[in-house]
Amino acid sequence: MIVTLIVICEVGFWVLLAAGLAARYLLRKPGLGLALLLCEPLLEVLLLVVTAVDLKNGADPSWKHGLAAVYIGYTVGHGHRTVKWLDGHAAHRFDGAPLPRPPRYGRARALHEAKVWLGTLVAAAVASALLLLAMWYVDDPGRTSSLEGWMHIAWRAATIHGVVALTYALFPKRAPAPQERDEDRPLTKV
Repeated sequence: MIVTLIVICEVGFWVLLAAGLAARYLLRKPGLGLALLLCEPLLEVLLLVVTAVDLKNGADPSWKHGLAAVYIGYTVGHGHRTVKWLDGHAAHRFDGAPLPRPPRYGRARALHEAKVWLGTLVAAAVASALLLLAMWYVDDPGRTSSLEGWMHIAWRAATIHGVVALTYALFPKRAPAPQERDEDRPLTKV
């Protein structure tokens, strides 16, 4: 049941996102679009409540509950950025706004990657907090080891992402040198 609800929440996220952007850009009703986009966090609240009720009803904590916590953490850490990115692409497609692109080179790219990594840190922290609450709620260390394993997975992912983000600062990609135009080149004899 929990896995099914996670799938429903993921599909619901994309349906609400598409409906919100369609209302904003196709129907030209930004208020309705915002209302639809603001309904998205309700899906995570629903998932959280159902997971807590499942545990309260005596379900053994399992990978499903851990996955639910990590999913909610990911949505908190990266959901806003995802919505903003897609909104920028919809604005480009339907309103002629400039295409949103992350910086490609140097310090600007390193800062961009650091901000994305902060989202992963938030995701790991939220997932860990939810998992700790679930472990406290169940109050049986023998039954909650799988939840503890999910905390390790969340922080391992955050660490790997941090190392990748750090490489952008340590080894920044340089912008290509501007190409000389044909009229700027000196004339050569053949």
